[in-house]
Amino acid sequence: MDDTITNSCNTETQMPSSDGKRGGWITFPFIIGAMAGLSLASAGCLANLIVYLIQEFNIKSITAAQISNVLNGCSFLFPVIGAIITDSFSSSFSVISISSGISLMGTVLFTLTAAVDTLRPKPCTEELNMCKPPSKFQYLVLYIGIALIAIGIGGTRFTISTMGANQFDKPENQGIFFNWYFFTLYTASVVSITGIVYIQDSVSWALGFGLCGVASLTGLTIFLSGYRFYRHDKPQGSPFVDLARVLIASIRKWKLQLSSRTEDYYGGHDGIAPVLVAATPGGNQRFFNRAALIVEGDIQPNGVIAKPWRLCTVKQIEDFKTVLRILPLWSTAIFLGTPIAIQSSLTVLQALSMDRHLGPHFKIPAGSILVIAVISSSISLTLIDRVLCPAWQKLSSGTPTPLQRIGVGHVFNVLSMAVSALVESKRLKTARNHHFQDRQNSIVSSVGTMALSTTSFGWHWRSISFSWTGCILLSTISTVLEKHINCYDLIDYRNLFLFEHGSD
Repeated sequence: MDDTITNSCNTETQMPSSDGKRGGWITFPFIIGAMAGLSLASAGCLANLIVYLIQEFNIKSITAAQISNVLNGCSFLFPVIGAIITDSFSSSFSVISISSGISLMGTVLFTLTAAVDTLRPKPCTEELNMCKPPSKFQYLVLYIGIALIAIGIGGTRFTISTMGANQFDKPENQGIFFNWYFFTLYTASVVSITGIVYIQDSVSWALGFGLCGVASLTGLTIFLSGYRFYRHDKPQGSPFVDLARVLIASIRKWKLQLSSRTEDYYGGHDGIAPVLVAATPGGNQRFFNRAALIVEGDIQPNGVIAKPWRLCTVKQIEDFKTVLRILPLWSTAIFLGTPIAIQSSLTVLQALSMDRHLGPHFKIPAGSILVIAVISSSISLTLIDRVLCPAWQKLSSGTPTPLQRIGVGHVFNVLSMAVSALVESKRLKTARNHHFQDRQNSIVSSVGTMALSTTSFGWHWRSISFSWTGCILLSTISTVLEKHINCYDLIDYRNLFLFEHGSD
């Protein structure tokens, strides 16, 4: 399957250069350096947020977990908005620059909440067993900082990878860039989750957030320094607009009768003459075929569309139908991601009440436990790619299909939650029976369940990245790589979403 996809994608024309004197490897250190700084800053703020809210803002644990999950959710949703803005209204450079500045302001605001006593509530008093909640003003400052960081991540997380890939014409160079991009992303995240989180817990929250601010400023400075070397592509429109046009045009023409003649459907315009339709739209989801039906006033005398929101091309309709067919597969990621988000938050909360000492002098920060997710994901991807898939191929004389890989991922997900429930149930039962409620257990019990949970991501996303539908999903639904990057890149360089190497 991989060979078929690669061959078909190799026939695509290479991405045209908007300026032959710009782009290339000279831009690499600027983009990778910027990514390192921005990743250090964002991971340093996100990883230890639950602990910061509980210990410094006197926020209840469940509320702190909810705030953290909202921020994490927005950090994955906002990149879609950032991609739409980049495609439709502005250049990648402008979006990244503005978003990085916004993220920097959010990091500075977090640093101020940690450094200025009036911006956070007074510490809890153990004698009176009282904790003063944050005031409305303190909540306002905190939420503004969180919002700024989320917006900043949305405009930089994947837009910068798209811009970096657009600096190269050859797919193999784009692949090398993606390898280094994700190596930098994961390395910076590990450094933040371990080093910066340790400073926040053991030295000073203000110093920890201050280092995040310095990293963010450094990343922004490095990025701006490469301005004259970048290849600046102009916005060419968002694929979401085409999807919306098909839906609206179909609704507006819902009373029309479908035709069996190809000349009644619009094929497009190549800039010189109208494009002839080779065949009528497919029989599935026939309702949307109406969007390409030509009625009086839909096209100009030269064949160009006169009313874009009443007429679409046959190709746009087929693309829309493809997206509809992908949605059930895409939606399975929701059921995969939700337990992992719950598991991550719960593990941090459990770590706060557990014995995290390694020896007499070193104590693992609760936020650093999240590094287990990064490590287990990388290990599981390596095992899947180099051990399990080859073994499967030898035993069954064929590689596992994408749907089989997704199914295995969900099995691991179910097992992780079941094991987590059993471990927690046993722990609570033992604590109650032996009156150990105030005793701290070992943190090892939480490590296994998180590792098992994140292993499911390896099977799930690796399967999607190998499939043709995954190619369309990643390029159209997520719009993580804008439409300037062709299908070959999404298939061959599937580590855009995964830190993996090689193929079956």
